[in-house]
Amino acid sequence: MSISVFELFKIGVGPSSSHTVGPMVAARQFVQDLASREQLQKTDRVRVHLYGSLALTGIGHGTDMAVLMGLLGEAPDTIDVDTIDEKMAQIEQDHKLLLSGDHNVEFIRDRDLLFHNDEFLPQHANGMTCQAYRGEELLFERSYFSIGGGFVLSEEDFAHKDQIATLLPFDFSSGTQLMELCDKHGWSIADLAMENEKAFRSEQEVKDNLWQIWEVMDASIQRGCRQGGVLPGGLNVRRRASELYRELSKQTEEERNHGLAILDWVSLFALAVNEENAARGRIVTAPTNGAAGVIPAVVAYYVQFVHDPKEHGDLKDQVVKFLLTAGAIGMLFKKNASISAAEVGCQGEIGVACSMASAGLAAVQGGSNQQIENAAEIGMEHNLGLTCDPIGGLVQVPCIERNTMGAVKAINAARLALRGDGAHIVPLDSVIETMRQTGIDMQSKYKETSLGGLAVNAVNC
Repeated sequence: MSISVFELFKIGVGPSSSHTVGPMVAARQFVQDLASREQLQKTDRVRVHLYGSLALTGIGHGTDMAVLMGLLGEAPDTIDVDTIDEKMAQIEQDHKLLLSGDHNVEFIRDRDLLFHNDEFLPQHANGMTCQAYRGEELLFERSYFSIGGGFVLSEEDFAHKDQIATLLPFDFSSGTQLMELCDKHGWSIADLAMENEKAFRSEQEVKDNLWQIWEVMDASIQRGCRQGGVLPGGLNVRRRASELYRELSKQTEEERNHGLAILDWVSLFALAVNEENAARGRIVTAPTNGAAGVIPAVVAYYVQFVHDPKEHGDLKDQVVKFLLTAGAIGMLFKKNASISAAEVGCQGEIGVACSMASAGLAAVQGGSNQQIENAAEIGMEHNLGLTCDPIGGLVQVPCIERNTMGAVKAINAARLALRGDGAHIVPLDSVIETMRQTGIDMQSKYKETSLGGLAVNAVNC
């Protein structure tokens, strides 16, 4: 399956790529499918069934909101997040829903949005089935699967996902193949990733779009540093980034660059992004929403504390190099394991983001391809087995703090790799396969169901 870096880095809305972005995309696709079948105007009622993890943690993840917004025709990257509450209230009040912004149908939430907590569709833990009716006649039904990172497959696509034609001129399905292709052509990992992206858009468009991705990441950091108060959802989690920002801003230049003080800033960057994510703000899925703070925090660390124009060149070029390298590593996890916590636990989110960030940071600090691969391997190796056990089904505890730890681990992984010559005992491919096997063996209660771990052992106050 062909994967673009822009599928791993997508501008969207919080709090979850699998449970918010994916269902919004799926619901929007359903109304588009209806329209293409010339059945939209015939429909007078829709019903959506949520299964597995989407049902078990759907309310906490905003899945209900996402489905309704998708049915309205809204997309994660363009929706005005400030209008969501108003639109939800209007649907509740009128018991009407404007499908695709064009066709009014009856919609009674408790009747037409159903959570099947005890039932999983066989294809994937994040399944949903959408139905369109005219009276009691079922006009059209289709199931969709949110497979992680905002990726969505219909039931038909899911059955043939491995047969999708490859369009990339220098495609790779393993770390070994990636390294061999780079060696053959004398390219860095970022160079090869750019050549593949040029199959879809011009080189300048790739650079401009990746810079825009960074601008949205940076904006989420900046907004997160300004916003205070309590996060929505009922856990009464207080936003900490703004207070930490005010405290750190009082530091002198010497204090800021002394010892481990820089790590306080890295933690701040990650906190800010994931508090924005939890508040349903605009963020970049990287490669998921639950792990959306790791890569922005590490890029911000590089931009603010490492980058030297005389040594490293143009900042935009370096950020592009970081994201292309990170994207190439993310593709390996996407192809050979999973970036869905509902499939493999949080190792597929924080772990993958840490691995991607480690590789990107090693690349912009002059690392060889071997050192970059080593950094990516270290980043994942020490996240193996990480469970997904969100309290209350919310992307808040322990998710927000896990992003700070993922970012700090990524920096350490890159530093370790750059101190070596690139030689290492465990190849990245072996770590990815181990992660996949670990995810299979992990009990389902530890995979984004809120049925185990901290989700049941922590005291909710």
